[in-house]
Amino acid sequence: MMFKSKMKWVGLIGLILSTFSLLVHIFLARFTEDGVSEYQSSVTIFSWRPIFENAEFSKTVSNSPLYRRLWGPVRRLESLHPDASPRGYYADPSYRANGFIFVRIQGGFHEIRNSISDVVVVARLLNATLVIPEIQSTTSSKGISSQFKSFAYLYNEEQFMAALAKDINIVKTLPKNLKGARRKKKIPSFRVSYSASPYFYLHHVLPVLIKHSVVELVVSDGGCLQASLPPHLEEYQRLRCRVAFHALRFRQEVQELATRILRRLRAPGRPFIAFDPGMIRDALAYHGCAELFQDVHTELIQHKRAWMIKRRIVRGKLSVNSMELRLNGTCPLMPEEVGILLRAYGYSWDTIIYVSGGEVFGGQRTLIPLHAMFANVVDRTSLSTAWELTRIYGREANLIDPKTPPSVEEEEKHESWKNVGPRPRPLPPPPARPKSYNIEGWWGWVAESDNEPESTVMELRTNAHKLLWEAVDYMVCVEADVFIPGFDRDGKGHPNFASLVMGHRLYQSASSKTYRPDRRKVVKLLEETRDHLYQANHTWVTSIRKHLRRSLLDGLTEASTKSKSLSFLSHPVPECSCLKYDPTESYVNASSPSHSQLQATLGAVHHCPAWMDSQIISRSKDKESEEDLDEDDSSSSGLFFRHNGSNHESGGGEINKEEAQLEDQEEESGEK
Repeated sequence: MMFKSKMKWVGLIGLILSTFSLLVHIFLARFTEDGVSEYQSSVTIFSWRPIFENAEFSKTVSNSPLYRRLWGPVRRLESLHPDASPRGYYADPSYRANGFIFVRIQGGFHEIRNSISDVVVVARLLNATLVIPEIQSTTSSKGISSQFKSFAYLYNEEQFMAALAKDINIVKTLPKNLKGARRKKKIPSFRVSYSASPYFYLHHVLPVLIKHSVVELVVSDGGCLQASLPPHLEEYQRLRCRVAFHALRFRQEVQELATRILRRLRAPGRPFIAFDPGMIRDALAYHGCAELFQDVHTELIQHKRAWMIKRRIVRGKLSVNSMELRLNGTCPLMPEEVGILLRAYGYSWDTIIYVSGGEVFGGQRTLIPLHAMFANVVDRTSLSTAWELTRIYGREANLIDPKTPPSVEEEEKHESWKNVGPRPRPLPPPPARPKSYNIEGWWGWVAESDNEPESTVMELRTNAHKLLWEAVDYMVCVEADVFIPGFDRDGKGHPNFASLVMGHRLYQSASSKTYRPDRRKVVKLLEETRDHLYQANHTWVTSIRKHLRRSLLDGLTEASTKSKSLSFLSHPVPECSCLKYDPTESYVNASSPSHSQLQATLGAVHHCPAWMDSQIISRSKDKESEEDLDEDDSSSSGLFFRHNGSNHESGGGEINKEEAQLEDQEEESGEK
């Protein structure tokens, strides 16, 4: 008995020590950030782990022609470098400003980013002091904390002010007397249109600013200054670049989370593709793409389109032929179609694909075909913990949605039921049916009412949190090895999130692979082999590869004519870039074919100044030409989606030995 009693005490003490040790480990992992990242690398706490056919990724793969075709830089853009500094006389901001400009910006992530760049240029144009803008992701303020309207909720205020110190005067708040006047709505206000001209500001806003010492600008369309400015205002275009690409840094918590996600994406030692579907309800309704979906999602798009027509946002008809619009390239490419393009180009089934933008409209079932083609399709939720995501929200994450008090009628019904005569008495009134739909998923109200219910407080807060989610996605997409958009227009017909990413990549690292597929041509190619899509022949695969390869440069020409006229940040060249080359080498001379094509594509690009890095771009002989890798083999490529045991040696492409030899020959022929 004594022995058994001692064993019980030993077991109890051991259990207590084990529990204490576990609690200590949980505490350290919870509050030590460095420890968390190390702990996560060895223990599976995420819903995703990369699946590769061969875990080893040899360095020699990067030298193969196929690897260069899939992941290598765009050679003709290697000489293009960022240069947003002033190139002539540029005075410091005057201490005697004409007054203060207070700005309220409403809209989504890309609209806020565009608008901030515009208001800085306006402040410089009017010689005014800019008050840190107030951002607002929703026009409703019901239950929304002032934290969500703060510039610091999304961006780093100190970095913003320091980076633009030599461009404009910036203050955090209005002086006390003007702040009181604004609270009483006694300061003049302008609701500025999307593409207001410099003339409007100089002849309408400036006189009011000088008279009242302050004006308020309300920006709600994603911009407040025309994208294409006259040639004598080119310095203002470079100022836009300094704002968007240097001054606008996300707050520390957002940058840290994006850095962690990038580190986890690159942990396997392989490059990755970022894909932005661009499939949001507003964009689909504006462009009339309801018939791409089924059931309730089509009704939701049509409901939104009717709302837009009623408010004259859309001037077309309610019922349109979505299939015709799709053939014209007006509608977005579906995730399945983008997956087919990437597989046909040569990316293997185990390629890592990061999907940005959160849940795609239509639900996860829209992404099922993409998951079937690629084993490693991930997003920010699968690469981070719930605690890491909620940490960037701040104190608002723990607030509970307040319940609305019952109406007087409901209270009277309950009282009359209580005070009714002897039993049997009538049944009590049924409880109010709870709201059971989700912002990005199933809308339960569609089957019950023609009127969309007002958003709850928690839904409005979720909307505000989307700014932070898109900020994380933006950083990941800009740093990705390859980027491909599914759509480049938003719910107002303007360049969207993907367009800003492509513009940032063009400025920061022009030679990074950024596909800009022509949707009209892609849909035509897909329709040609619709009945045999997964058994496409070699000629069709070659056509897809030609188109994607050419889109790397041809897409720039289209962006310069279509996107730049609506948003300068979507195509900030040639104003914010320069060419760097060795004039002693004939193959990089301005008269060479590559530079001539670059000049024709981008316009007159400024030569990089002498103070920049003097290193000359070394171009080996095999980089002189960038001819398309055209496969002339007429034999069928068969199931180019099947798993092939030889994938790992080609850097991720699924091609057989004959195709590999053919590509080597074509690469060599391009050198001559």
